[in-house]
Amino acid sequence: MNPKEPLEQLDEMDRAILRLLQEDGRISSAELARRVNLSAPGLQKRLKKLEQKGTIDRYVTLVNREALGLDLLCFAQVTLTHHQSECVNNFCTQVQELPEILECHYLAGEFDYLLKFVVANHQHLEKLLREKIIPISGVDKIRTSIVLNEVKASTSLPLD
Repeated sequence: MNPKEPLEQLDEMDRAILRLLQEDGRISSAELARRVNLSAPGLQKRLKKLEQKGTIDRYVTLVNREALGLDLLCFAQVTLTHHQSECVNNFCTQVQELPEILECHYLAGEFDYLLKFVVANHQHLEKLLREKIIPISGVDKIRTSIVLNEVKASTSLPLD
């Protein structure tokens, strides 16, 4: 079960199935089978194989953040004071507990982490930074950017 199956090992049928699922995760099995010209059992066999290999990680619903009043999309570059495993592990644990943080990436380069998060407004942003992120033991610097316009936002991976 290799979750990092190389793209080259996917045949064109698997790619077509994945493309359609990335476009519409609620497509019915019957419609998906019809669109890729497979029988229902044939489709289920392929889906199960893609799930078992870890190629299909999970099925989710993408919710419009603005419909929930989360109007600000932000990024924060975080630098830790040191990189001892206890400090790094503590930061990771604390960040995972914050529901506003959508993504956290450990980086090589000038900053240690890149956080992507959503908040309702500037007051919510200040509260998140001041009360939840800055107090995390080991945090040295934070550089926050507010997104003015999402030029491209996609969850679909290239399958070509």
